[in-house]
Amino acid sequence: MNQSYEYDVVIIGGGPGGYVAAIRASQLGLRAAIIEKEKVGGVCLNVGCIPSKALIHQAELYRSLSAMEELGISIDRKGFDYGKVFKKSRKAADTLSKGVSYLLKKNKVDLFEGTGTIIGKNEVNLSSGRKVTGKNIIIATGSRPREVPGFPFDEKYVLSSTGALMLERLPERILIIGGGAIGVEFAYIMNSFGVKVILVELMDRILPLEDEEISNYLARIFRARGIEVMTKTKALSMEKLEDHVSVVLADNNEKHKTISVNQILVAVGRVPNSSGLGLESVGVLTDKGFIQVGDYYETNVPGIYAIGDVINTPLLAHVASKEGEIAVEHIAGLNPPKRIDPMSIPSAVYCDPQVASFGYSEWRAKQDSVEYKKASFPYRGAGKSVAVEQPDGMVKVLYDPNTKEILGAHCIGADATEIIHEILLAKTAELLPEDIANMIHAHPTISEAVMESMRTVEGWAIHI
Repeated sequence: MNQSYEYDVVIIGGGPGGYVAAIRASQLGLRAAIIEKEKVGGVCLNVGCIPSKALIHQAELYRSLSAMEELGISIDRKGFDYGKVFKKSRKAADTLSKGVSYLLKKNKVDLFEGTGTIIGKNEVNLSSGRKVTGKNIIIATGSRPREVPGFPFDEKYVLSSTGALMLERLPERILIIGGGAIGVEFAYIMNSFGVKVILVELMDRILPLEDEEISNYLARIFRARGIEVMTKTKALSMEKLEDHVSVVLADNNEKHKTISVNQILVAVGRVPNSSGLGLESVGVLTDKGFIQVGDYYETNVPGIYAIGDVINTPLLAHVASKEGEIAVEHIAGLNPPKRIDPMSIPSAVYCDPQVASFGYSEWRAKQDSVEYKKASFPYRGAGKSVAVEQPDGMVKVLYDPNTKEILGAHCIGADATEIIHEILLAKTAELLPEDIANMIHAHPTISEAVMESMRTVEGWAIHI
């Protein structure tokens, strides 16, 4: 290490991008430090992926009570206390945050609490007044919830995703603005616990980035469960009253409708945390708030890198982690792969049924003029899905009609977020549908639906 610097790598932000980068740096023999203003683990671990999945798990358990009643078991739900559900979610987040702190300590990564401001290409000022120097700097400051004009967060009537995770009591009625991954996950949670949910999406369908057939499948199930799904609809204004909020909605024909709810959850995306870092002082370039980076996540200023939600790549924890690994390996002089191929990134939505995908969807293939064919297999054709009373779902694959190369895959149903990786691994290893079709899958498993979808490509599916 250059002795004029305290560290080889100084990382601003201790989320899934930052802490993974720090640990990987240590593994490669680099001296690393993290600056984190709150708890390590970032939004994902503390007020995002982890606590929300804990809530989803509790929602699944609560919904399963109906199945127990079908067996003749009487269940008194009067004592249900959502506050205990909230506490379980916080316990999961706290446990994992402590685990990350342990991993940093184990890997000899120094942790500085507070905020960091870049004052030179190798210097960061801490809010405590101390200056830290590093041969390289990685910016991993993440993002924050995006507001909708006319619906500013107050975390009482208008909730961000953070505010929704911190609820200790549930409302009777809630309006969710935004039908993306965060919106549908909270719609599932709230509906499972008996909240009347109105889900509003500006686009023509919920989960607008997913395959249209999958999105419509989920919408049908949501509506059957009593979730009011309103697409092509915009929230125009609101009026806060003593115990509820009056909201004016408009459809694509400009027809207005006024509804009354107890609370509003705004889930329309996130904004990069790139301001206040001192980027201007060293000349780091940004575009619409996102830091611009090259093939190895280096900025235009040598020695300064940026990863995760603060750059214009998919705002996903697993993407940030991989970007951190690539940046650090580049710093260490290795030859890592260049920027992540967006077609190899798995997407996962953890409502019930789960939704997972990678690669081309039908709308994206048409948009890019990519020739494709599709094949799908219903979950109910796989014995286990029927045995465990999870028959709703499908596995869908898009492939090149000439070479049969896998172009993308889309799953909806139980454990979809797990089984998608078999298809992604096959794609990454350049295997063809026939390879999966001929591979023995244990019976009974839901992954048999993957095998059968590939047999459908080959024209010899057995159970359909």
